[in-house]
Amino acid sequence: MRVLLVEDESEVADYLKKAFAENGHIVDIAADGEDGLARGRESGYDVLIIDRMLPKMDGLAIIEALRSEDVQTPVLILSALGEVDDRVEGLRAGSDDYLTKPYAYSELLARVEALARRGSSEEMASRLVVADLELNRLAHSVSRAGKEIVLQPREFRLLEYLMSHAEQVVTRTMLLENVWDYHFDPQTNVIDVHISRLRSKIDKTYDKQLLQTVRGAGYMIREPIS
Repeated sequence: MRVLLVEDESEVADYLKKAFAENGHIVDIAADGEDGLARGRESGYDVLIIDRMLPKMDGLAIIEALRSEDVQTPVLILSALGEVDDRVEGLRAGSDDYLTKPYAYSELLARVEALARRGSSEEMASRLVVADLELNRLAHSVSRAGKEIVLQPREFRLLEYLMSHAEQVVTRTMLLENVWDYHFDPQTNVIDVHISRLRSKIDKTYDKQLLQTVRGAGYMIREPIS
C-alpha cells in the first residue's frame, strides 16, 4: 500500500512513516497544503492521510480541490477538531473517514487499510448486477430487464451501496454513514422516504421484488428465492 501523508509536524510525520513501513507500507510526506495538493493529484496512491490544519492551504481545501478535479483516492482526515459539526464538515468536503487526535496508531492503520481495500474493490466493480437489475458506476446509469431507470443522485448512491452489499443486511446506521455522510442519527425519516422512492422505481412494475426490508435489522437487496 502506498500512502500520501500531508502533515506539517515533522516528528509526527516521521513516526508515522516509520510505523507504516514496519507494516510493509510506503509513505510519502508533504509538509504543507500546497505540496499536499500537488502530490495528491498524482496517481498511484492508495490512500491520502490529510491533517486538517496545515500551512499554506488547509486540509478541507485540499480535499475539495481534489474532488473537483475528480481525484477519487480515498481520504482520511486527521484533526484535533472532534466535534460532530467538525466531522460532518470534513465528510461533506469529500473525505471518506475522519479520525480525531489523539488517536491510537493501531486504529489509524486499520482505518487506512480498510479504505485501501474499499478503494481497490470499488475500482474493480464498475458494474453491479443483481438478478436483472444493473448499475453502471462509470456511466452513472441503472437499468432493469434492459429498461433504463432514472434515479436522483441520492437514490443512485443508495442503490449503489445496497447493490455493493447484495445479499447482506444493511443497517440504518450503515446507510446514514455511507450514503448521507452522517455519523449521528438526525432523528428523521429520510431513509424511509428514499427507500420507498427507490422501491417504487426498481420494483413496482416487476414480479420479483429485489429490495427487501429486514424487520428490526435494516434492508437487503437480493434475488428472491423461488
